Amino acid sequence: MASEKPGLGQNQQPMLQPASAKTPDIPFDTESAAEQRLLELANQARQQAGAPPLELDPGLSHAALIHAQSMLEAQQLSHQFSGELSLPQRLAIATSLQLDQEAENVALDYDADHGHQHLMLSPPHRANLLNPAYNVVGLGVVRSGDRLYIVQDFGHALPNYSSAEIKERIAAAVNQTRRVQNQSQLPQVEFLNADDAACSMAQADKLGTSAVRSLSQRYTVLTYTSLHPETLPGAATHALSSRNLRRFSVGACYGRSDTYPTGVYWVVLTLE
Repeated sequence: MASEKPGLGQNQQPMLQPASAKTPDIPFDTESAAEQRLLELANQARQQAGAPPLELDPGLSHAALIHAQSMLEAQQLSHQFSGELSLPQRLAIATSLQLDQEAENVALDYDADHGHQHLMLSPPHRANLLNPAYNVVGLGVVRSGDRLYIVQDFGHALPNYSSAEIKERIAAAVNQTRRVQNQSQLPQVEFLNADDAACSMAQADKLGTSAVRSLSQRYTVLTYTSLHPETLPGAATHALSSRNLRRFSVGACYGRSDTYPTGVYWVVLTLE
């Protein structure tokens, strides 16, 4: 018996909330050997399919284990119990990884080998297990009599860029766009308060803040969020085509918010 969650934004049916959904730190017996076996089997299958191996992440495993306990207490499979946080929120709390994709498999079976076998026979579960985009996984297994409640939390973890690296990648994208448009390269400068303006957006969880409006009184300002700093938003292409531009500045801030629970880069691109 198994259930899968292929990605974000799926609505779940309301269900009774187990105690562990509110108190995730309560102790319970785990099946670490089964978790290791599931990882071994998953990576064997991925190798055969030509997908890179999954790396076990302790934070994701903690989230998976807590959810497995929730299912045991409720005696049912679910991706989200009533009152429980969504998968992205649960993972964001448990790990410092920056994820741009998440998915989850849950199952009830006799042992790890049977659990893996049955998951692989189900097309949606198999798709999660073999998805080449995923590079990290969390595994949580708890026992109920002769059955195991199994949770597999998958993710695609992005590199952790420093602020300087983010700005370098955005600057390279700016001048690459200019080259494509047969425009001259622009020098990059540091405008005062650009980083503060970017962080103000992260703190407010919105692009329009008083700090941004203050900058826009003097310059052309583009604000956006991105998980891939080397890729500019569509609006930037038109703005960067102007022959009257003389220089630019990048303000950037990494932050987590209700809208982006696993984190995103908040960017203020200022053109003069």
